[in-house]
Amino acid sequence: VSADRIDVRFRDAASAEAAKNTASDVAPEMTWQVLPQDDQTTLLAGTLKPAAVQSIQQEALRQNVVTLSNRVNNLGVAEPVIQQQGNDRIVVQLPGVQDVAKAKTIIGRTATLEFRMVEAHAADPNARDYDPQKIADARNGILPPNTQVLQVKRDRPETLLVARQPIITGENLTSATADQDSEGRGAIVNVVLDSAGASIMKSVTRDSVKRRMAVLLIEKGVVEVLTAPTIQSELGNRFQISGMVNLQEASDLALLMRSGSLAAPMEIIEERTVGPSLGKENIAQGFHSVLWGFAAIAVFMCLYYMLFGVFSSIALAINVLLLIALLSMLQATLTLPGIAAIALALGMAIDSNVLINERIREELRNGSSPQTAISVGYERAWATILDSNVTTLIAGVALLAFGSGPVRGFAVVHCLGILTSMFSAVFFSRGLVN
Repeated sequence: VSADRIDVRFRDAASAEAAKNTASDVAPEMTWQVLPQDDQTTLLAGTLKPAAVQSIQQEALRQNVVTLSNRVNNLGVAEPVIQQQGNDRIVVQLPGVQDVAKAKTIIGRTATLEFRMVEAHAADPNARDYDPQKIADARNGILPPNTQVLQVKRDRPETLLVARQPIITGENLTSATADQDSEGRGAIVNVVLDSAGASIMKSVTRDSVKRRMAVLLIEKGVVEVLTAPTIQSELGNRFQISGMVNLQEASDLALLMRSGSLAAPMEIIEERTVGPSLGKENIAQGFHSVLWGFAAIAVFMCLYYMLFGVFSSIALAINVLLLIALLSMLQATLTLPGIAAIALALGMAIDSNVLINERIREELRNGSSPQTAISVGYERAWATILDSNVTTLIAGVALLAFGSGPVRGFAVVHCLGILTSMFSAVFFSRGLVN
């Protein structure tokens, strides 16, 4: 078996032809050829068809995009952009990332997690399968069927004879969180399995108490033994992986376990750090747009509504300050979509003040006293303001739930702007007017 070809040798051509017919039915995505070698052997060679190769590549690329999105989201990056470029490339943009080396390590790892039973060891006489002689034979190349020799490099180095067949893999995980070991021995990862994984783990460990189970991280063909603990009791859907040196190592492992393994290995072929000049210029233009928009709204409100326009402009300024304060508390990275959402929030906030002022004017025309007009104006405008903002908030929540990247960042600022505008336009401005 090679990367793109399967060779099967037969003693005669008739057997090879029969196998070809069967293989063509079982694996139609492959092209099968019978190649005579000599008088004693006939070779049946199978290669993937170009269409099948392209389909596999595209599926692996799509799966990698999903996995990278999960990993980047777990890193806490604001408004990341992850998109396919061509047939074999993925572009990842990470605004505001400080530790680039760590981000590259987390993103590029193709690790697969597997849990396998230990068939022999020579470290713990109290555990089952303690057999130093079998370990010595394994080191000399004498291995039982379906086993392999692995070296434990963490904590106490040792040699293990491990089964090749995994019990479960990382696909059976539903949750993995890092925590400190309650006994002060480094850090641990709390693992939660799905129902299928829990059932398998329970049936295997029921008769394997005092046996050792190896937790393996397989990356690009290299197998690393994370830990090989002794099973103390029957395991279910929740258990712990110990052996991590510190909490950071446990957190990185939990992140990889949660986000899944990459469907195909990747290499970073180009790395580019965008300097602050271009971004600074765009941010400055965005700020100027918001500033001039605020100034134009304030001038119009003051000219059209006089003193009430001044109150509305002050309330609008408070709205912007509240919105920026909330974004600062959330440690959000301010990007162009976020600035666009702030500009939109200005227009929506002043719309509430326009409704209130028009209601007050209407009451004054009907002969109401100023205090009565103010009270009735706010009360009658409140229902309309609430209805319009709630419907807009629903659209913002939909963008937040189903969007990604810049769309998601816009939705966050948009939703916060709606909430702050309702407070400033209705409650703050009424306090000023009264």
